This record gives sequence, C-alpha cells and structure tokens, in this order.
Amino acid sequence: MTFGAAYIRGLTGFGMAIILVPLFGLIVKPGEAVVIGILLQVLIGPVGLKVIYADAHRQSALMIAAFAMLATPLGIWLLMNTSPDVARLMIAAIAIGAFVLVLLPQRGELRPGPKETALTGIASGILTGFAAMPGPPVVPFYLRQPIPPKEARASMMLVFFATAIAGTISAFVLGLADARLLWLSLLLFPSVLLGNWLGAKSFGKVPPALWRSFVAGVLGLAGLSAVLRLLS
Repeated sequence: MTFGAAYIRGLTGFGMAIILVPLFGLIVKPGEAVVIGILLQVLIGPVGLKVIYADAHRQSALMIAAFAMLATPLGIWLLMNTSPDVARLMIAAIAIGAFVLVLLPQRGELRPGPKETALTGIASGILTGFAAMPGPPVVPFYLRQPIPPKEARASMMLVFFATAIAGTISAFVLGLADARLLWLSLLLFPSVLLGNWLGAKSFGKVPPALWRSFVAGVLGLAGLSAVLRLLS
C-alpha cells in the first residue's frame, strides 16, 4: 500500500495520505493511521525540495501553508475527540468530497484571491490534523486553475510538506504520536522512497489533460475504496 500510494504522490504531487489513511484505518485505530500518514509525509517531504520550491507558485503555496500550519492542531484535537467509527466514516467522506471538487469546471481567472487562499489553508490544516489529508481543499484549488501541471504539482507538494511538519509537531505535543508509530513509519519509509522516485520519473511523460484526468481518477478510486471497505 505504501509503495503504490507513494508512486501516486511522485506522479501527481499528492494522494499518498488520501489512499493510505482510509486503508490503514481499517487495520489500526484511525488516530494511528493519521499519525503514520503524517510521519511518512514529513519523511518524504525533503526529497526534491529544491526543485519543488523553484517550480511552485510560492506566493499562494506559502500563504496556504502558513494558514494550514496554524489550523493543524485544531484538526488533531477534533480527531482525539471523535469516536473511531465516526472518524472512519468522515475520512471516507473527505476522500469522496475531494473527487467531487476536482470535477468542477476550471475557474476563469488565473489566481484566486487572498480570502479563498486563506480559507483553503485553514481547511487544509484542519484536515491534516484530523485525517492526514491536506489535499482535498488544495488539489481543487490548483487543478481548477489554468496552470501547467508542473507548477500545480510543485505547489501542492510544498504545501503538503509544511502541513506534515505542523502535523508531526502537533501529534507529539498533544500525545497522539509515540515512538512505536515513529519506528513503524521509518520501517515503511524505504517503500515510500522507491515508489515516490518511480512516480517522479513518470511525471512529465504524461500529457497535461491526461495528467488531470488521472488525478481525478485517483481521488475517485481512493474515495470509493474507502467507502467499500468501510461498508464491508
């Protein structure tokens, strides 16, 4: 699961947590699945960071990242005060919601305003803490803009690294993370590293329209898989 999810991350710039957390949540407690998702994201975040920073639209990405980091502890608090069954259901709903948002038509203007950018960051931070999924607000934010896939992918990856840092700090401070989950994440990291590398090698070989369709498909499959496994 970690290898496949990391390949998707390398190719699309997101998707690792959206795929992993609902599936891990059926094996371990939802809180543990969220922590593992956050730790894996913070471990893979520095890989290729120099190129990511250069390709990203830094004005919007850094603003989203700042608001997301401030809102992440609220998401952790919500997770700690939600029953496991309700958390699993909400995490599946988040994955489905992200798919629906990506299907909306592209916006006419090139860049959203500061208000929408800030709200995207706040929503991303809350979802980072609650589900290790900063992507549902961020992915539609960039994919609905008429910008090159390279810029969208880099911008998303920059935001997700920042939210992973905030999520890691919050999880340890609030007592949701522990040494056992850290060691488990370290054991899973080699498969993440390999999958991400192969996915990044594939990026750029896919036409922009096909890339956007693939991104939407990943979200849809992740959401459907989460719902089916939840029902079973």
